[in-house]
Amino acid sequence: MQIPQDKEIHKSINSIGLRLGLAAAGITANVILCYFFSNLGLPFFLDSFGTIAISAIIGIPFTGILTAVLSSAICSVFYSASIYLAFFNALLAIFTVWFIRNHSFKQISKSLLFLLAVIFYSTLVNTLAQFLIFGSTQPSLPAQNARSLSTSGGISYLSAFFIINFMMSVLDKGLSFILVISLLNFISTEKINAIQNGIWKQRPLAKQAIRAIKDWSRDVKHSLRTRNTYTLVVTFLILIFVMGWVGGRLYFKTLKASMTQSAKSCVSFASEVIPPEKIDYFIKYGTGHPDYAETSETLRKILQVSQGIQYLYVIKIEENGCRFVFDMDSKDPYVPGQLVPFDKEFEPYFPALLAGEEIEPVESNNLFGWLLTIYHPVRDSSGKCVCYVGADISIDYLHSYIAKFLSHILVIMAGFFILIIAYAIWNTGVYTSYPISSIAACVDNFARTSENIEKLDENVRTIRSLDIRTGDEVEKLYKAICRMTLNQAEQMRDIIRLSESTMKMQDGLIITMADMVENRDSDTGAHVQKTAAYVKIIVEGLKKKGYYAQKITPKFMSDVVRSAPLHDVGKINIPDGVLNKPGKLTDEEFAIMKTHTTAGKHILENAISTVQGENYLKEARNMAAYHHERWDGKGYPEGLHGEVIPLSARIMAVADVFDALASPRVYKPAFPIEKALAILQEGAGTQFDPKCVEVFMEALPEVKMILKKYSPAV
Repeated sequence: MQIPQDKEIHKSINSIGLRLGLAAAGITANVILCYFFSNLGLPFFLDSFGTIAISAIIGIPFTGILTAVLSSAICSVFYSASIYLAFFNALLAIFTVWFIRNHSFKQISKSLLFLLAVIFYSTLVNTLAQFLIFGSTQPSLPAQNARSLSTSGGISYLSAFFIINFMMSVLDKGLSFILVISLLNFISTEKINAIQNGIWKQRPLAKQAIRAIKDWSRDVKHSLRTRNTYTLVVTFLILIFVMGWVGGRLYFKTLKASMTQSAKSCVSFASEVIPPEKIDYFIKYGTGHPDYAETSETLRKILQVSQGIQYLYVIKIEENGCRFVFDMDSKDPYVPGQLVPFDKEFEPYFPALLAGEEIEPVESNNLFGWLLTIYHPVRDSSGKCVCYVGADISIDYLHSYIAKFLSHILVIMAGFFILIIAYAIWNTGVYTSYPISSIAACVDNFARTSENIEKLDENVRTIRSLDIRTGDEVEKLYKAICRMTLNQAEQMRDIIRLSESTMKMQDGLIITMADMVENRDSDTGAHVQKTAAYVKIIVEGLKKKGYYAQKITPKFMSDVVRSAPLHDVGKINIPDGVLNKPGKLTDEEFAIMKTHTTAGKHILENAISTVQGENYLKEARNMAAYHHERWDGKGYPEGLHGEVIPLSARIMAVADVFDALASPRVYKPAFPIEKALAILQEGAGTQFDPKCVEVFMEALPEVKMILKKYSPAV
């Protein structure tokens, strides 16, 4: 993978202080605008101007999110709801960065779509956030207008609130957008590009280069950036869960204890205002007793001033249950004298209640909800318990209160959470992920082009141009790799020169061995040269058409063409009488002639084991041993068939037979080329690999040129 080089020189401003200063300026602008417009009593604050502007100028989510979150935190000092919008303003910063990376504010249609999306998003967020946090009773101007619109228009309060917020967002985001466009027009494009390029700790990567790195790393299961982000997110979520769980339980326990103490104070105070000597009369006459209404009103006032108590009542304990004296339930109270059985949760405490003793708070879950009940005895002058004052605390209410409290905390923490994540992603990207990916991609490309010295030099220049300056171990690794690749390129240059020299020597040996055989054969003039040329035509044709793509590599093609002259090396063992006999061979003589295939195989195997050149001479051995095998399995020496026959031998079979047909021999004259080609086509699929014949027939102009070169009479 080659990282694209940028033709123009990137100018960058690498000052961290400048970017932090710009973020501080954005925060200041947001806070001043919010303070000014909130003091004027206007329903819009322009407090997202700085966030959008900084996101567009610097071009990374982190600084935009930093501006958004800190602006919301500071504005919450004089506008409490602002802190709840930190997370949503952070998402606005991310959206702005995404927009400028893919589009431009100079594109009017795209800019209008951006503004419309921001207005709708802001409207939705403000409506839901304010409605869920403050409800429909909030005193703000938008809420008042929403209530008026809801009443006059006959629509729901939430719909009316959305409409009012939409109109406010059009003013707010519209004015903010105009200010942003004006600011961006004031700052030159070159200055903005320099600021954005300054975030890199290496040569700035253009979009094409970043895309190339991402494509190169698609097979990476987990990138450094992704792994670090996941680790941070999981850690943060676990921390939030643990803190929420522990904090919630502690807060619930504390709140429950506080409410219990409040309820105890309430029932204790209520027991002081109840006349014990009149309890039986209150049960008998109820509201008909002259003092009942006064006592009931006093108990009602006590309930009203007691925080967190849902029910307050007075009961008399009897064998069959509790008989109500007073019940302050405003919806469906028990009437005086009504007997109600005890819930099963109270059964263990029933003997103590009958004896007039004090009991611990009792939890119950019944038709009235999940309650915590506190009883306090009312005693007469002799100390006898005549009744109990009971107070019920709603545990469901406590749970909902704590859930609401924790949800507020989570919304507030979400803004800071996304800020931390953005910083981690940015820090990992510019200090680790992109530098290492750039280095790895270049080194991978360097390794893939190790046989091409020009490309090696180009890759060395590419690696050195990365200019990584992270100031840590990554930079040290980069400098070490620069030195290593430079040295490696020089070593490879020497190796290639030596290899070329060795290859020329090997080719000379092959030709020498082939000439030794050819000089013994009186009628095979230029046979090795012609067959080598035909082999080259066939293998290049197969490559061009995509046949046997996995097998035909550049190395295979080179080995086959260079080794082709050795296909008849085994004939060196054939007696001259058989090799140069002018007439037809007898069966015994033909059997001797066929041994040249196995003899050639043994000769080349000995050469392979001696010079350790298996990779180079492997195809020479295959061609020598199997170039007389047939596609239908009727050939020799082993009767191989189809693709079981080595590909190099199948290629050589076509080249060898064609040259034998088209060239004169001691036992026959040369066939006309048309007849030789017809015999080849007839043998396709029986004697020869049909694909080899196909590409050979398609290259007839080249074949005729070779035949003419070595056989001028043709």
